[in-house]
Amino acid sequence: MNAMNKTKIPISIFLLIGIIAISFSAIFVRWSDAPAAVIAMYRLLMTNALMLPFLWNYRKEIARIRLRDWLRTAISGISLGLHFLFWMDSLHFTTVASSTAILTLEPIFVLLGAFLLYGHRTSRAALIAMCIAIVGAICIGWGDFQFSGKALKGDLLSLVGTIAVALHMLLGKSLREHISAFVYSFFVFLFAGLVLAITNVFTGVSFTAYPTKEWGIFLLLAIVPTVFGHYVFNWLLKYMKASSVSMTVLGEPLGSTLLAYFLLGETITTIQLLAGCLLLVGVGMFLRSNEKK
Repeated sequence: MNAMNKTKIPISIFLLIGIIAISFSAIFVRWSDAPAAVIAMYRLLMTNALMLPFLWNYRKEIARIRLRDWLRTAISGISLGLHFLFWMDSLHFTTVASSTAILTLEPIFVLLGAFLLYGHRTSRAALIAMCIAIVGAICIGWGDFQFSGKALKGDLLSLVGTIAVALHMLLGKSLREHISAFVYSFFVFLFAGLVLAITNVFTGVSFTAYPTKEWGIFLLLAIVPTVFGHYVFNWLLKYMKASSVSMTVLGEPLGSTLLAYFLLGETITTIQLLAGCLLLVGVGMFLRSNEKK
């Protein structure tokens, strides 16, 4: 996995891979009948199992990690675990389009946090581009927003999960300056998985009483949106601003909505397609304004 650091492949290719990969997350969750905390726990711990054979190669780096960085990594992992818990649970109460559209608020939280914590500033052009992209993303799910009943609960859960992942992203940007993507990702996934395991112990849900189909979904979540999605984004944090990585995640509502149309039978409107084009234009403008070559 170190080879990624030496690659000549354009960053945009990795961005595209990451966006497509995380877009499958909502689909796999909707296919599952297991509790959200169980889905998230096995998604992360199975990812750790896939990465474990390579961990020995990083033993010297792990030994050099300071206590302060271990604490920050733990907080980042806990935040990621809470994000999965709340966001996955939201999909049981609201539509894929609505839940993922709320995730588009992540760049706002990241941008604000980057300014307050690190003093990072953003150009006016980048802010305008962000607004364009967020308007497009919100329009994708606008017809599915409901301000009462189960749908409202799902939307609120998605919002809390968005705040949690923004904190995870901010901590990751700082830690990735001196910790490799592999080591950072492994322990963040581990801390997140353990938090979810503790949650499952206290709520009394079963750890094993699931059919073969569910275990297949857990594995798909580990491989596709976690390894090819979150791991890739963690790697990109060393080379891009946290706000830029967060902005690329805005492609998820469009990707998830298109996949939900083909795989779940959810409807898609002309307005949603036009909003998706607006979103992509905004993201492209933001990356052009916010990132140096």
